[in-house]
Amino acid sequence: MDNVLEWDALMLSNFALEQQLYTARQELSHALYQNKHKLKGHRVCTAWYKFAHPSSPSISSLPAPYGSKDPLSSNNYNKIDNLFCTNCIMLQHDAACRVIARLKKERDDARMLLAQAERIEANNAIAISDRKRAAVDELGPDQKRIRPGINPIIIAELTECNTLLSGQRKKRQIPTTLVHVDTLDRYTQVASHPLHKSNKPGILALDIDASKDVIATGGIDSTGVLFNRTSGQISSTLTGHSKKVTTIKFVPGDELVITGSGDKTVRIWRGSEDGNYDCRHVLRDHTAEVQAVTVHATNKYLVSVSMDNTWCFYDLSTGSCLTQVGEALSEEGYTSASFHPDGLILGTGTAGAKVKIWDVKSQSNVANFDGHIGAVTAVSFSENGYFLATAATDGVKLWDLRKLKNFRSFSPYDSSTPTNSVEFDFSGSYLAIAGPDIRVYQVANVKLEWNIIKTWPDLSGTGKVTSLKFGADAKYMAVGSMDRNLRIFGLPWDGSQQISPDH
Repeated sequence: MDNVLEWDALMLSNFALEQQLYTARQELSHALYQNKHKLKGHRVCTAWYKFAHPSSPSISSLPAPYGSKDPLSSNNYNKIDNLFCTNCIMLQHDAACRVIARLKKERDDARMLLAQAERIEANNAIAISDRKRAAVDELGPDQKRIRPGINPIIIAELTECNTLLSGQRKKRQIPTTLVHVDTLDRYTQVASHPLHKSNKPGILALDIDASKDVIATGGIDSTGVLFNRTSGQISSTLTGHSKKVTTIKFVPGDELVITGSGDKTVRIWRGSEDGNYDCRHVLRDHTAEVQAVTVHATNKYLVSVSMDNTWCFYDLSTGSCLTQVGEALSEEGYTSASFHPDGLILGTGTAGAKVKIWDVKSQSNVANFDGHIGAVTAVSFSENGYFLATAATDGVKLWDLRKLKNFRSFSPYDSSTPTNSVEFDFSGSYLAIAGPDIRVYQVANVKLEWNIIKTWPDLSGTGKVTSLKFGADAKYMAVGSMDRNLRIFGLPWDGSQQISPDH
């Protein structure tokens, strides 16, 4: 009896050792399988499977009474063997997933390198363009750049444009599609779109391309955003400035956008076939923050103004600064600018509360308007060319350009609250101003009262509306504030607008 017990103990111990060996072989085969450089293809899988399936210990290998005659033990082993085969398949699947993940990573890395190469190439092109412009610019005795100037050919082009537009304007009637006063009075916020970064909120400028119904915004987050109002989607983001984007303008009839920034530069962006915009020129002629840009009616030239107390006249096609106009005796700096609709007059506002009118052909200061308090934050010419609206800390003043005098003033806010924006609609029928709220007036003439149509509160909660613009035929208004949301005001039933559920 004792011999039988000893034999049983010995057989059980031997079986346990064989099981441990079998488990060790499984673990070793798994480790070898994960070695991608040595184990590849079907032959390795076959060899691995054979290695993982030696004469595995089974109940049948035990002498009686532990032999294969026990059907329960045989079934258990079959289950274990099937489980092992399943594990084998899972290991193969795991290896395939690892290979796929590695290939995806290599693909993503290649795409990233390609994008970096494209950015480097674009930056190199910009640098080459800058060097070419710098090579053309000569330095005078005072070590300042000598500009080529606005030559007679360009002056003739500007004059011809002025004559054409003046003639057309005299015959132009208010469009029948213009929104009526009663309709505008029913406007309310119909959409709010978070376009800029939440950690750097604030929209400082906006513009509208009426032909495409696209709105451009410039933000404190140093980006410009092009937003398609019809689709309700961002169509492109302009990245490249290192500081806040203070001004942004479309070039009508062309795939061009102009931005100015606190980083002292102006950038010219051109649209590509994929809908994105690439920076074609970086203009570095200013030595202080760029406050405003304005596009000439020919759509071939632009003017930028800066806190360095100069304004620059550029050729859009080449990015060349044709002339830079400054006043040596003044340190006020320019804060706003706009071309007259006919293109031969430039209006600028200064940090010293002055409004200056310039003859573009001669670059001479032909008129000055005094009377504001604080920096002139915005200037806007009426469509008929008769009126100029200017905004500052003390409110809005209206100027008669035919008599060069102020004929009306609005002081909607207290003396410590500036008016940040003022804007005529394209027809010249409405005037909007923005500060802690939004107000729209009906345009009249010099003698008649300009009646207020509607006042909307600032829904951003910041108490500071920074910019606004009328859409085509005044069918909506785009509004920017010191949060990151672009707001659209219009009729509530306008199906093209949707209010974001979070706003």
